[in-house]
Amino acid sequence: MTNFVLVPGAWLGAWAWEDTARALRERGHAALPLTLTGLAEHADQGGPETDLDTHIADITGFVERNDLRDVTLVAHSYAAAPVTGAAGRLDDRLERVVYVDSAPFAADMCMLDLMPPQAVDQLRHQVSASGDGWRLPMPPFEVLGLSSSLDGLDEGQRDALRSRATPQPFGTYAQRLTGPAEPGPGVDRVLVACHDFTGLLNAGVPMLAYLNQPPWRRFDLPTGHWPMLSAPTELADILDKAVS
Repeated sequence: MTNFVLVPGAWLGAWAWEDTARALRERGHAALPLTLTGLAEHADQGGPETDLDTHIADITGFVERNDLRDVTLVAHSYAAAPVTGAAGRLDDRLERVVYVDSAPFAADMCMLDLMPPQAVDQLRHQVSASGDGWRLPMPPFEVLGLSSSLDGLDEGQRDALRSRATPQPFGTYAQRLTGPAEPGPGVDRVLVACHDFTGLLNAGVPMLAYLNQPPWRRFDLPTGHWPMLSAPTELADILDKAVS
């Protein structure tokens, strides 16, 4: 039995993991989806001060309050940033990190570093114009799909994603990762590559080449960027296999 702590990406809450969590429990694991500050049912807890450190503290605090051991920490998309920070702080509580269509962050890196300057300027304008200066609304699907594959999402799943998404505290994108950015040497490292990351890895992008080498273990899942919605059972199967 493994303690899975499931951390959602931008604009999402624990709700996004419901089907995958259910499938993991059916396989005998503890599956614990986590909603970060400022999102979903915790939207009213966010504010202009909510940043990457806030979300790192959410994850480490959750693990420590529940006295969890043998933890497999799962990061989807944006969650790679706070999960990387938390993984460097959880010491012997952490057994494994899993990055779902995402990759670890380096020290002093932030989400905005992954985007061209024009896109960053556009996001800042959105935050200023329609996010009270600190919230980033989820873009329309026609914009979102330019950078993240929507493959596998049917109309109902897209409706759920649109209706249940909450604006992302922009400080979590803008703040750079500080403190330790590496888990202990004995921590297992797993990548679940969906269409977006499979394409990047197969193209031989130099900065991601290390993910195709030990100690990393790679599992490919042929679906879009939101596998917990488009292929929840298949994702649970891979997570189960990764800990077996």
